[in-house]
Amino acid sequence: MKKQLQQIRQKLDKVLLPYAAKSRLAATLYYAFFNPHFRREQHATAAGRHHYHLHEESSSIATVILRRNIHRLEKGLSMVPRKSLFALDYIDETLTALQNLLADHQALDLVLLKYCHDVMDSYFSVTQWPDGASQPVTFAALKVQITPRLAQSRPSAPAPYEQRPRADISYEQFLILCQQRCSVRTFLPQSVPKAVLEQAVAAAAQAPSACNRQPFRYIAATEGEMLNKLANLPMGTVGYANGIPALLAVVGDLSAYPFERDRHVIYIDASLANMQLMLALETMGLASCSINWPDIENYEAKIGRLLKLQPFERVVMLIAVGYPDPQALIPHSEKKTATELLTYV
Repeated sequence: MKKQLQQIRQKLDKVLLPYAAKSRLAATLYYAFFNPHFRREQHATAAGRHHYHLHEESSSIATVILRRNIHRLEKGLSMVPRKSLFALDYIDETLTALQNLLADHQALDLVLLKYCHDVMDSYFSVTQWPDGASQPVTFAALKVQITPRLAQSRPSAPAPYEQRPRADISYEQFLILCQQRCSVRTFLPQSVPKAVLEQAVAAAAQAPSACNRQPFRYIAATEGEMLNKLANLPMGTVGYANGIPALLAVVGDLSAYPFERDRHVIYIDASLANMQLMLALETMGLASCSINWPDIENYEAKIGRLLKLQPFERVVMLIAVGYPDPQALIPHSEKKTATELLTYV
């Protein structure tokens, strides 16, 4: 009976799909009343927006606002030519968020606080405000609270490109590293030190992120029942799940955004970071396997319960990590050429 119902549904879907493809309204009706596959994403997006607005005055949302807006200030400071006054549409929001951050003494992030202080100090020192403007006065008052908490170190503000750290590697060496990285599914029975995972995540954190919000986190399972349950959950681990020494769940956070337009950024930003993480593992003698996480409702529900995720959190992918078995066979996986991938307009 269940198979018959599925077949009827599949036939009906083929009948309705051409109509759904004709217009946005038809597609909306199709997915609202017949096809449920976007419902979790819709709920997660709505839950994320609600959480953002509900906690807008909290330190947790203040960090999101500050990471975004301080980065925007940096971009304005770096422009050539630089405007004499800019950021008028978000500087008040930035100052309010800084006040909210300072109000939470227990969860105060001193690294973020220094970043905010240094960039805003540069901003107010070079912008030309009219007499009587409240914003410079507000920042001056906040500086009195901030300065005693900061340690003396290199300024966290825009600096010339030539002062950036330089890697002593050639393109040829980097290409070899990219070729060295492969999806390994046979690992040695050796545990992965937590310090190594932390180093890899530190490298991942350097990846570009839209307005520097970094709307993702890594949940690591390295032993016991949790590792066993998590490793056996994805469809892509059949045949090697019980030999995975460590597994990372990459979780995106939709509460970082007040607008639906940004709902896909969690996947972009997390994926940029994940590639750096996997390359970093290679430099430390470890291998990895990125595990696809398709949007299937019963799987989403299971992993949500297992990892105790919030309604606005979505799993982007999982990454198996371990020391590779030197004798393990690796699929060739012929890649497309640059000519196939690149066109000019």
